[in-house]
Amino acid sequence: MLQLTIVLHVRNTLVDSAAEGARYGALAGHEPADAAGRSRDLIAQSLSSAYAQGVTAGRTTLDGLDVVEVQVEAPLPLVGLVGSAGTLTVRGHALVEQP
Repeated sequence: MLQLTIVLHVRNTLVDSAAEGARYGALAGHEPADAAGRSRDLIAQSLSSAYAQGVTAGRTTLDGLDVVEVQVEAPLPLVGLVGSAGTLTVRGHALVEQP
């Protein structure tokens, strides 16, 4: 039960960090690289820098709208926050702000 709680905590933190990074990168004057950097910083502060290694960001179209997408691939924690039982992939999206 404790392991499930840790996995959910990691997943929720990664989802929130990806979404916040996407919102930051979607602001006028920012680029997808800014989104990736913001997400990496948030993940490193909240969990560990080991979870922030697989962060990518780019612009894409979702349902006909221009969005910034941040994707995070991180290890699925095996015991506590140590070890890996696989990979967890999450994505965050935000509408691109027009100047």
